Amino acid sequence: MAEVDLLRALPKVKRNIQKRSDAKDPAIIATAREYGEKYFDGPREYGYGGYRYDGRWIPVARDIVAHFNLKPGMRVLDVGCAKGFLVKDLMKVCPGLEVFGLDISYYALMHCEPEVIGRLHLGTAERLPFPDRGFDCALSINTVHDFPRSRAVGVLREIERVSGGHAFIQVDSFYTSQQKEIFESWVLCAQYYDFPNGWKELFQEAGYSGDYYWTIIE
Repeated sequence: MAEVDLLRALPKVKRNIQKRSDAKDPAIIATAREYGEKYFDGPREYGYGGYRYDGRWIPVARDIVAHFNLKPGMRVLDVGCAKGFLVKDLMKVCPGLEVFGLDISYYALMHCEPEVIGRLHLGTAERLPFPDRGFDCALSINTVHDFPRSRAVGVLREIERVSGGHAFIQVDSFYTSQQKEIFESWVLCAQYYDFPNGWKELFQEAGYSGDYYWTIIE
C-alpha cells in the first residue's frame, strides 16, 4: 500500500466555491446524489456542469499503465466509471488491454463514449458482480467517499476482493482545517471524508492493501 499521485497530470479545475456554497441546499444535494442528467450535464450547482470527453485522462491513463505495468490482455476495472472516459483512454494508450467499468448512474452509462459500449456495467460498488481476483487491477477515483463510512468499508473490501490488492483509489481529503472548510462549502455527494490519517485507519479496517491518493479542494 502506497500513497501515489496518479492524477497529477490532470489540469487544475477552476471552482467558484462561494457560488456553489450560496446555491447549495438539501434539494440540490438530493438531486446531485441521484447521479442523473442534472449532476453530469445540468447547471454547475448540481455537479459537473457538463461532463464531456476532452482527452484529459490520456496522460493519467499512461501513468496508470506504467505504475501497474499493465500489458495487452490484462483486465482492468474502473469502479465509478461514469461515462467511461478513463476506460476509453486506458484502451487507447494500451491497445489490447481489457478494460471494464461499473457505475450506479443509468444516465451516465446511456451517454457513454461509443468505444466503451458493452464494457460498462450498471451496479453498485458495494456488490461488484465479478469473481475474486477477476481483474489484474481495479481503480476507483472519487467514488468511495460517496458512501457513509460503514458502507465505504464494504466498498473497499469489494475492490480488494476483485483485484487481489492491485488497486488504486482516490478520495476527498484535506490537510488543514481551512481546506476542510473549503471542501465542505463545495461538496455535494461525499458522505464520508476525513484527514488522511482517518482514511488510513479506514483502509486498515477494510483490509485494503492497494495504493491511494487524495483529492484536495483549494
